[in-house]
Parts: sequence; structure tokens; C-alpha cells
Amino acid sequence: MYKKILVAVDGSATSSRALAAAVDLARESGARLQPVFVVDVPLMAYDVPGYDPSSIRNALVDEGKQVLADATALMAASGVKGPPRMLETELTGDDVAHRVQLAAQEFGADLVVMGTHGRRGVQRLMLGSVAERFVRMATCPVLLVSAHCEASPAAAKISDDAVKEPS
Repeated sequence: MYKKILVAVDGSATSSRALAAAVDLARESGARLQPVFVVDVPLMAYDVPGYDPSSIRNALVDEGKQVLADATALMAASGVKGPPRMLETELTGDDVAHRVQLAAQEFGADLVVMGTHGRRGVQRLMLGSVAERFVRMATCPVLLVSAHCEASPAAAKISDDAVKEPS
């Protein structure tokens, strides 16, 4: 069925549900799975005089490393193989959706799995939707996992682990 699946992860509960669904699909179909975290430093961080946006970038990179480590651990526990990847957006009109599309093309993904918050109306207009932008440009099938669906046990474990304080 699927040979290569890419899943976008960001550490949110919705992303955890998407990761759990992607792990299940990869395990059932014997596919390789690539979790992708995109570092996206807000453009306004570069507009503040005298402020160094590298502190925001470094914090996002650290978060990405942890999210990808958690994804890799879940994959290993489920017997799923594949390389995690961290990408960064560029300041020249690039965004998360474009970076995920590039990663999917480079990986040769048969399927991309993403979480979606399912926002509507003004919320969607104000916050935008990475999933919606990605679906419009996708060149392969896309599975959107809603924030409103019931979490699988694997997704619940990821969310619980993410909330625990480090010891």
C-alpha cells in the first residue's frame, strides 16, 4: 500500500494524534516513516530593533529535537523505521506548508499525515491553517487527523509524556 509516509509534527496534541495514525499506518503497511519538524521563526522577531532572533530560533530547534526524539522513540517501540528530519523556513516568503511539501518530495512520500485543529471562521482567518495550505499544494495523498477525533492510546501516551516535567 504505502512505502514512504511523511508526518508533520510540532509537539501539539493534534500532532501527536497524527503521529500515532502515521505510525499505525506505517506498521500495518511496512512503510518507512519520516517525522518532520519545521522551525518557523516569526518574521516580526526580525523587525524589533536591537533584538537577536537567534534566541527564538534556538528554543524552537531545542523543541524540535525533543519532538523528533519522542517520535523516534514511538516509532522504535512500534517497530517502524525511518529518518526524522528538522527543517527551517526561509525569510523570503517561505512557510511551514512549503517546507513540508519540499520534504515530502525529497523523501518520495506516498502519503503525508498532518494534524488539523479544525478551526472555522475568524479563528481560521486570523491563525491560518498550515494543513489547508498544504492540501492545496500537495502532490501526493494527504491524511488529515482532526483535533476533535478520539485520541488513540499511542497519541494519549505522547501527550502525557510531553506534559510531564523533566526529572
